[in-house]
Amino acid sequence: MNILLINHYAGSDYHGMEFRPYYMAREWVNMGHNVTILAADFSHLRKKNPEIKENIQEEIIDGITYVWVKTPEYHGNGVGRIKNISTFMYKLRMNYKRIADKYKPNAVIASSTYPLDIYPAHRIAKRAKAKLFFEIHDLWPLTPMEIGGYSKNNPAIVILQRAEDFAFKYSDKIISILPNADRHMKNRGFNTHNYVHVPNGIIVGEKKKAPMEKTIETLQELKEQGYFLVGYTGNHSPANVLDTMIDAAKITNDEKIKYVMVGNGNVKNQLMEYAKTNNVNNVEFLDPVLKDNMDNVLELLDICYIGLKKQNLFNYGVSPNKLFDYMMAGRPVIYAVEASNDPVKDSNCGITVPAEDPEAVVNAVMEIKGLSEEEKNRMGQNGKDYVLENHTYHGLAVKFLDALK
Repeated sequence: MNILLINHYAGSDYHGMEFRPYYMAREWVNMGHNVTILAADFSHLRKKNPEIKENIQEEIIDGITYVWVKTPEYHGNGVGRIKNISTFMYKLRMNYKRIADKYKPNAVIASSTYPLDIYPAHRIAKRAKAKLFFEIHDLWPLTPMEIGGYSKNNPAIVILQRAEDFAFKYSDKIISILPNADRHMKNRGFNTHNYVHVPNGIIVGEKKKAPMEKTIETLQELKEQGYFLVGYTGNHSPANVLDTMIDAAKITNDEKIKYVMVGNGNVKNQLMEYAKTNNVNNVEFLDPVLKDNMDNVLELLDICYIGLKKQNLFNYGVSPNKLFDYMMAGRPVIYAVEASNDPVKDSNCGITVPAEDPEAVVNAVMEIKGLSEEEKNRMGQNGKDYVLENHTYHGLAVKFLDALK
């Protein structure tokens, strides 16, 4: 099968996030399929962006054909990002015949976070006489409406809603990372007979040796000093409400418990100032590490923490990558999330607490700390077994491929 996947932000092991298109594509290539990924050459998510000279330039990465589309750089979520998206869409529209004729896809997948790429995907699929698929990551425009408070009459929201409705109407299948996004389809008045859930996942057996980093040295020192470490790894953004973790640290009476935050983000400085202002001394803010070192970080944590803001949006479910990384590392998890799905409860790999409730977090920390080593290990193993059964990228790629067929 010739598969064409359009994802504005697609990355790779060599470029950084986003990884899902790369891992899916690599599995499909290993199964004997031809896979082409259409992506913008500039994304704020990547650690390293490709350097291209042509408007559209091809590169082979691990057997996957990447087609990079030249777009302007940007910072933040302002006019620059809108220009970047508009340029990507315009160049795909102007070159859809060339793309369809050269790569001859049997399946075309529109897979960007925003739904506008459904339009060039539809044109390419129609010309190539291919099946059209729409992959839901976050629900747009519902996400900016719920989180950003945008009106449904906002011009940008109207444009995004038309694109999403177009995708629901004309796609042969709707594939969603979120387990209950079909409820949103029903709310929009669409039939869900063609809906398939394919969650996020993990890669197994690819542990690579990475150089020692300061963050790991600091964690090792804390362990040697006898600290029990409750850790968060990932983006420091408003959605992750890490002030809840700081508040939990403040009311924790056990002096041998440390709360650790590993990563960067647009509110990290605010969080550090918040901890300082409130005299919270049992919190450590550490630098992010290389992807290949994340396992080494997780092995040094006694509990892994994940939290999200209270949002009606999560009635459609969540599929956070970091949760599956935590579970694969065999760590007990505190899950401060209120959503329609709960992998932690389903797998019995930790404790689920209400979102934005620091006292509940502290109670969960103390409960897990009080368990025997055997009980903690069993809890961690439960999570690992669950992920291996439900969230390996090989299994997910097979499920996705079945949907394409």
